[in-house]
Amino acid sequence: MHKFVIKQPIKTTDNKLLGNELLFAVEKGENDQSNDYGAADAISSFLIQNSSKIDRSALNFMTFTPNLLFKNVPKMFKAEELVIQIEDAVIVHPLAQKMVQRYKEQGYCVAINDFQFMPRYFGFMEYTDYIKINVRETKNTQVDNMIRMAKGFGKMCIATNIESEDIYNFAKKFNFDYFEGSYVSKAAIVKTNKIQYMQSNFFQLLVAVTRDLPDVDEIQMIIERDASLTYELLRLVNSVHFALRHRTASVKQAIMVLGIEQLKKWVYLLSFDQSGQKTSEDMLKISFMRATFCSELFQYAKEMPINKSEAYLMGMLSALTLMVDATMEELLEEIPVQETIKKALIRHEGRCGILYELVLCYETAQWDRMKECAEELGIPTDAIAQVYMDCQEEVNNIWLELSQSNFEESEEEKALAKL
Repeated sequence: MHKFVIKQPIKTTDNKLLGNELLFAVEKGENDQSNDYGAADAISSFLIQNSSKIDRSALNFMTFTPNLLFKNVPKMFKAEELVIQIEDAVIVHPLAQKMVQRYKEQGYCVAINDFQFMPRYFGFMEYTDYIKINVRETKNTQVDNMIRMAKGFGKMCIATNIESEDIYNFAKKFNFDYFEGSYVSKAAIVKTNKIQYMQSNFFQLLVAVTRDLPDVDEIQMIIERDASLTYELLRLVNSVHFALRHRTASVKQAIMVLGIEQLKKWVYLLSFDQSGQKTSEDMLKISFMRATFCSELFQYAKEMPINKSEAYLMGMLSALTLMVDATMEELLEEIPVQETIKKALIRHEGRCGILYELVLCYETAQWDRMKECAEELGIPTDAIAQVYMDCQEEVNNIWLELSQSNFEESEEEKALAKL
């Protein structure tokens, strides 16, 4: 029984994050018992193994079956970091109301997924904090009535299944508090004409290059977790100014070509190049996650025409079009990535294209196509969910470190003075 899990953001229209829903899918084999208990056991065992890797920086919305509720699986998480999400299987269960009431009394928040305008759902309003409405499958008048009723009870409303701009614009006509779907993570992003970088990460680079004995590996690590810095460095080192005999798509090689003194000058120029525009940290997180996920899945893939570091670069560069008002063709013209990577990013061609598509399908919970891609590459499907959780943990830890980095103004000034 293969398990898949992704994290899907729940946001306001101005891109403020409420939390993330952990979406689970369980693929049942021919010999598996096709019932709720088998699926619940699979999810339960997965959560037990990975509870320490769940993102603690935001609310986590998780759907619990009656079996999971009876097993006290929600208690693996603190009440302040979890929203217990329930569906019709819980609503119709004879002991459901008592179970939900008990968790509510213990301080947990509760959400009803795919809320229906039916009497049996009204009985749970007392214990519910969030009402989730599937805007794709609910008629306009019903959506309006549900929201009015929920607001009358003082509940927050979340529009779900927002997979396109049209659906997003439709949902915004109603009085929803939050929005969720594959389109939502990109909906509030404003593309710029120039790539911007994450300030806290740049400050770390600033300090690293001005050490008495700069560590090239540390500098490489800082640059490679920011798609903006990676792209700008590769573009610089492959410019006419350097007239390289052999162009490079390697960050480490680019650092060696520049040398520490030239690198310091580049960082110094970047320190003045702040237009006030802010790169979405969500997009940088997506690029870092794709890069990490691509490179880790690469280790399982067979007959790949690239190496692991190139797989990482492919995932990192894939998110650039989310940040900048330019096509992938235009962006890749300025850096010498392999033709196989170009074809993968632009047209999803070749085995690299299949790996890239696998990552995109996993991102958007397109499980069937994701499985097809995995089989084509020889990647065992039962390993993918664990790889994803491990990558999420790495990304979350890096972002926690960056968000907690407190750079004193004097420290920044000292670093700039050394350049």
